Amino acid sequence: MVQEKVMEPWHAKWHAVGWRITQGVLLAAVFGYLYASVVPALVADWENDPDYSHGFLIPILSVYFLWEKRHTFLALPRQPSVMGLCTLLGGIALLLVGHVGAELFLMRASIVVVLFGLTLYLGGWQYLRRMTFPLGFLLFMIPWPALILNMLTFPLQLLAARLSTASLQLIDLPVYREGNVIFLPHTTLEVVEACSGIRSLVSLLALAVVFAYVTQHHLWKIVLLVLSAIPIAIVTNAFRIWGTGMLAHFYGIQAAEGFYHSFTGWLVFVIAFLLLIAEGFILSRFAKPSIVEKGNEV
Repeated sequence: MVQEKVMEPWHAKWHAVGWRITQGVLLAAVFGYLYASVVPALVADWENDPDYSHGFLIPILSVYFLWEKRHTFLALPRQPSVMGLCTLLGGIALLLVGHVGAELFLMRASIVVVLFGLTLYLGGWQYLRRMTFPLGFLLFMIPWPALILNMLTFPLQLLAARLSTASLQLIDLPVYREGNVIFLPHTTLEVVEACSGIRSLVSLLALAVVFAYVTQHHLWKIVLLVLSAIPIAIVTNAFRIWGTGMLAHFYGIQAAEGFYHSFTGWLVFVIAFLLLIAEGFILSRFAKPSIVEKGNEV
């Protein structure tokens, strides 16, 4: 009798563990079935589109952020919510609508919605609150819709051409602009789509979110740091075009092509990230401590 009473909790524990493993396998199988055609196409875009080569890192970082909170999750009580089931069904409906309309963005975005729904349905609101950032961060692995990219690309081309032209005029270089074309005395530069800065903007935003999340502890500072990535990406891209114009004017267009064009792309991105780091340092150093921090100090 005593032995049975001692062994009972172990049987119950192994039964619970076995059920969770079975549940996880079933969910993984259903998820794999639903997204059997969506995920491989998404990975192919990461491989073939240089604008989204950072997509390979996004799921890895998301898993790392979840793993970092594993002890917190183990201590949380499970309080499943029926709203999670509604969210889950909404994500599946989004997937179906994407399939019917051949809209890749909807199909891919439904992955995040489904994961949110599963978290809320199986764990509850406390789990969802702590998993919001790691799950929401997965949106950065999804290429932006073509409609949005087309709306942004040409205005960014014009803005980059305008800023770089103004910078060249500041050093008394004879230059004028028509649209996205910059005319120099010995050559002509066209700010094409690849030079609009949209590539560095997408990657820098993802990097800024990670950097802000890791280094800042106030919501307003996180938001400010992430939003500042937009003007930083625009200005550094204009600086790149300015350097191209300088080289093309003094040394010919050949000097501004090939290796220089590729190298400055990486260099400008590094400069932009260094500016983000400097901004983060300033925010961390001069911002007032929060109420929680003051309480801890006392």
